[in-house]
Amino acid sequence: MKTSQSSISSLAIVVLLLLVMLGGCAELQPSSQPMIAKRAQMHMGTLVTVTAVSFDTQVSDRAVQAAFDEIKRLEGLLSTWRSDSELSQVNAEAGRQSVSVSRETFELVVRSLEMAQLTRGGFNIALGPAIEAWSVTEQQQVPDEQVLERLKPLVDWTSIQIDKKLRTIYLPHQGMRIDVGGVGKGYAADRAVEVMKRAGAKGGVVALSGDIKAFGVLPERSGFPVGIRHPREEGTLIGLIDLHDEAVSTAGDYERFFERDGVRYHHILDPHTLQPARGCQSVTVIAKDGTIADGLDTGIFVLGPENGMALVESLPDVEAIIVDADGALMVSSGLRDRLGVP
Repeated sequence: MKTSQSSISSLAIVVLLLLVMLGGCAELQPSSQPMIAKRAQMHMGTLVTVTAVSFDTQVSDRAVQAAFDEIKRLEGLLSTWRSDSELSQVNAEAGRQSVSVSRETFELVVRSLEMAQLTRGGFNIALGPAIEAWSVTEQQQVPDEQVLERLKPLVDWTSIQIDKKLRTIYLPHQGMRIDVGGVGKGYAADRAVEVMKRAGAKGGVVALSGDIKAFGVLPERSGFPVGIRHPREEGTLIGLIDLHDEAVSTAGDYERFFERDGVRYHHILDPHTLQPARGCQSVTVIAKDGTIADGLDTGIFVLGPENGMALVESLPDVEAIIVDADGALMVSSGLRDRLGVP
C-alpha cells in the first residue's frame, strides 16, 4: 500500500536497537539464551523491518516470516495502488454500487471512521482527490481555490456508507476515493505482531517506516528503545522512550513537502480547508494499538497543539509529543516521566 506521494523516506522514528545484538539471524545457541532474528523487505511502499526474539532460532525465523506474509496479504486487500485490491474495487464502484469486502478491510474502514469522529474530521480517509490535486512530491503544485472547492463533496467522510450486517462499503459520489495510507501501516503492524505471537515469538518489533509496534522485551532491557526525530534538524532527536507492548507513530510536515515563496506546502491536509495544516511541525503518538497511534497522529496534527493535546489527555492509554508551529515542545502528562534526553 502506498500513499499518493509515497517513496522510501527516512524514518520519522528511529529504532535504537544495538547493531551487535540485531545483526541478522542469530546462530544456534543453548536454548536458555534468547535468539534474535531481524530481516527487512519492501512492502506497502516502504522498507519494513521485523525483529523477533525467542529461545529457538527456528521460532524466531518463523515469526519474522509470518509477519512479512501477513503484511503482504493485507497489502493485497488495502492498497489503492493495486487495481485488484478490495479498496480499489470500492473506489471503482463509487456512485454506482456497494462492494462486499473482507473482515479486515471492513474493520479498518470502520475504525478509520471512528477516528474521524474522534478527531472532528481531522483524520479523513476520503481525502484522496484533494491529495492528488496537491501532488506534493510529484508536481509540487498549489491548486486553485476553485478546484479545491469543487472537491469538497468528494472528501466528505460522513457520506461513506457501511453496512455491518452485509459487510459492504458504498461511496455515494463518483470520484470519491478511500485511501487508508494514513492508518494502514499501523493496522498492519498490529496484525503482524499477532501472528508473530502465534508463531511463538516472546518479543519483537515491526517497523513500517515511522509506524512501529513492539511487544515483549529485548534481552537485558526493560523495553524496546526508540528515538523521536527533531522535525527541523535532520539527524537530531528530541527525546528517547522505551516501548512496553506499545506502538508509536509520527506525522510530520518534513517528509513530503515543497517550498514556494518562503511557504512550506506539505502533504498533511486540513480536511476542512483542503490546505496544509499549519498548527504543528510534528506529532508523535504512543498507544497500545498501532492503528490508533497511526490514525491519531494525523488527526491531532490537523486539530492543532492545544485541541490535540486536550484530546490525548482525555483518552486512556494514549500519549503524545507535539512540536507546534513555532517549535515549542508539548508532552502529555503520562509521558513526561518516561521521556528521556538523547
